[in-house]
Amino acid sequence: MGDHHRTEVSNVLIIGMGCAGLRAAIAANMAGCEVTIIGKRPWKDAHTVLAAGGINAALGTVDPQDSWQQHFADTLKEGYFLGIPRMVEIMAKEAPAAVLELADWGCPFSRTPDGRLDQRFFGAHKYRRTCYAGDYTGRAVLDTLADKVSQLHIASNDTQYVSQLLVHDGVCFGALAFDLYTGERTVYGADAVVLATGGGTRLWRRSSSRRDENTGDGMYLALRAGCTLGSMELVQFHPTGMVWPEETAGALVTEAVRGEGGRLYNSDHERFMERYDPERLELSTRDCVALANYTEIMAGRGGPHNGVFLDISHRDKDYILEKLPRTYRQFMETELLDISRQPMEVAPTAHYTMGGVMVDAETHATAVTGLYAVGEVTNGLHGANRLGGNSLAETVVFGRRAGEDAAKYSRACETHVRSKATVDAAFDDLDSLLHKGDEMARPLQRSLRDTLWECAGVVRNQQRMEQGLEKVADLTDSMPRLDVRPSAEGYQDLAHALDLRASLLVAQATLLSAIERRESRGAHQRSDYPEQDPDLKVNFTISLENGELVMSRVPVPEMPEHLKEWETMGTDVEPVEGRLLE
Repeated sequence: MGDHHRTEVSNVLIIGMGCAGLRAAIAANMAGCEVTIIGKRPWKDAHTVLAAGGINAALGTVDPQDSWQQHFADTLKEGYFLGIPRMVEIMAKEAPAAVLELADWGCPFSRTPDGRLDQRFFGAHKYRRTCYAGDYTGRAVLDTLADKVSQLHIASNDTQYVSQLLVHDGVCFGALAFDLYTGERTVYGADAVVLATGGGTRLWRRSSSRRDENTGDGMYLALRAGCTLGSMELVQFHPTGMVWPEETAGALVTEAVRGEGGRLYNSDHERFMERYDPERLELSTRDCVALANYTEIMAGRGGPHNGVFLDISHRDKDYILEKLPRTYRQFMETELLDISRQPMEVAPTAHYTMGGVMVDAETHATAVTGLYAVGEVTNGLHGANRLGGNSLAETVVFGRRAGEDAAKYSRACETHVRSKATVDAAFDDLDSLLHKGDEMARPLQRSLRDTLWECAGVVRNQQRMEQGLEKVADLTDSMPRLDVRPSAEGYQDLAHALDLRASLLVAQATLLSAIERRESRGAHQRSDYPEQDPDLKVNFTISLENGELVMSRVPVPEMPEHLKEWETMGTDVEPVEGRLLE
């Protein structure tokens, strides 16, 4: 590829084209900065489009007694009190204004007959506070933000793969990227950089993420740049993902199916949730249902594709088409299965990375000067179990805050950091991956996904996780033997090699953290430590020092005095029609 490259300079560089990145870009632009957005996926096709359920905000449209304080309490409790209180407070307080802003910008949220934003039960929320646009809320929000970006004439470049953040003397001054189709390299210089690259759930065999997204590359970039990761063991497994056909395995089956009355059965036609949560049944919490599904499958009571059966066929077809049109099409198009007549076979799937880059609660600044992170790539908001609908709220609330602070930092810069040596080293690093070899990235990616699914899946134990570390080490040893030869068809081979390199380090960090958390809490379930340990109300953090991962533990900050009365007022809710607990 040589050292020929383009250079683009702006005040603020946004890496990632999902809702978090676009909202950060809008905020920085409105603060008077020149902004550039880059991302590896096509424009308007970030992972956000798969967020179907809704976005949370305590508007009180349907339940006037709701409040941001109750939203705070619900989020903290369902996160098993590992969430950062100040971060949770900011999200709960500012989500209403953020959602109303989206509505003002044209987001097609569903409305009540009197024209207000409608809200429904979702997650483990005490009141109805989830705003929605049919069953495509993520796409609706993303399209709204993308249209705003276009109106503001903010520069954006898709199909750009970032191989390295550029850091000199602890200051981030941009990123090196290459075009996935032409291979053209670009040095994106900036005063401030906002990392909004998503999570790492594609590291598991069954995942609700699509191919080549959520490979942990953002976490890897941050770790190499000098940031600290936290709570990497906390990965949420959604109870219901598709199991067949192979190319769709892990694809999300929305929890709205259970919210609309879907029932879970095993191969003996037992409604098995009666054993795990006889009061709430299928409307139990997400971690409980995922564990129940997993237990039934491992006990040999699964279906032909190692799943359990989710049945909504007792509902009228017209009702299903009105409430669950996307799910109906999903199964008809992939399996030729009519869910109004037949049950769906489903199994747990890796869905959301709750750990990630450690950031300041107020600004989302990282430990590296000039570098910010926002969205699923970060740690701190969700604790050990994410509430559905909070992830979209997080993107717009903290996207705005990160963008504003990045702009403030840029305006205050008296000197502009640049380092030719750092850029040259980034080029050399990229070139080092281009060589002939006897290994291909795709099979190694599959082996890694199998390893994490088997060794750090829904239920974990010390022995299996240590075996997982050994397998990850073996796969890492294969990296120098990769065959990476870009061709006229594009530079995807190089992207796959970079994805694999990132995934291996993030997998190692995940396993090390999971071994250290010797308890069961929320999404982290251990058969050898089945109880919750009150002394482990901590963040297990990990940093890269001299090429080695180093573990530490950081206590969760104490509850501020003005919030203590809400600490114990989480969701003790009754299961009612239309209420879905996660």
